Amino acid sequence: MINNRIFPATPEHIEKGAELIRAGGLVVMPTETVYGLGASAYDAQAVARIFEAKNRPTFNPLISHIADLDFLPQYAETDERVMALAKHFWPGPLTFVLPRKDMSASLDLACAGLTTVTVRMPNHPVALALIRAAGVPVVAPSANRSQTMSPTTALHVWQSLGNRVDMILDGGACTVGVESTIIDMTGQQVVMLRPGGISKEDLESFLNEPVLLSHGNPNLPSSPGQMLKHYAPSHVLRINVVNPDPDEFFIGFGDIGADAPLNLSPSGDLKEAASRLFDYLHRADEQNEFLKIALAPIPETGLGLAINDRVRRASYK
Repeated sequence: MINNRIFPATPEHIEKGAELIRAGGLVVMPTETVYGLGASAYDAQAVARIFEAKNRPTFNPLISHIADLDFLPQYAETDERVMALAKHFWPGPLTFVLPRKDMSASLDLACAGLTTVTVRMPNHPVALALIRAAGVPVVAPSANRSQTMSPTTALHVWQSLGNRVDMILDGGACTVGVESTIIDMTGQQVVMLRPGGISKEDLESFLNEPVLLSHGNPNLPSSPGQMLKHYAPSHVLRINVVNPDPDEFFIGFGDIGADAPLNLSPSGDLKEAASRLFDYLHRADEQNEFLKIALAPIPETGLGLAINDRVRRASYK
């Protein structure tokens, strides 16, 4: 045990976490994207604790995490296209919005009362082991207070939520660093509701068809990540900055900000930049020498679409 909430992700601690989830507890698990605040999808009281711990609006649905592909058709309405995408990109940072198959009232809060369910299979051994041991789908939004930066380390979780959670399983730093891509599969065309760890280009290449891009309705979201203000540091954040002001802590990218205190990727690698984004925003927010934060421009291609989505929401108003 590292402190009274953070535990190394040993088999014994994973089993303890599974027991807590079955008993209605909140267990934080590492995924390849960010750390998730987990509870049983079927336990409405535990799900309510998630909304309370995060101070998250209850009209904002949660992602159900599963550990086995064969469970998906039992949980949601699927077709050949959905299953082909799942087999190709799972486990991984791709989330589906699908019609609910299980309409039991116990799932209503996790689904925000919608007739759809939001589901993915994470690509992290600790998360998969925890879900399998718990024996239930685990809803797990990012393990931080609502509208603050997502956590990519166990310490980030502790600093944001502290004793609001029952257990934090420490699986090291997240490798992808931005949340999953969310696609709506309820209609004829695939619609991306949130850019993330799987790029629009990769999806279009696999499907051999265009993927539409929608930011949804922030007042009635059909998936996570559609609120206008989200992922925000406490310092004011300005984006697409080439020349920072004297009172701004500068985070560079590529050749812009080569001498900045932090650079998301000196070589201009978007994968590297995505993996560092929230960690560097956390570091910039922890310093007190500068009053504000400035971020260099990021190309709007590939993973850059997800990075720019997050920083636009982080800098909203």
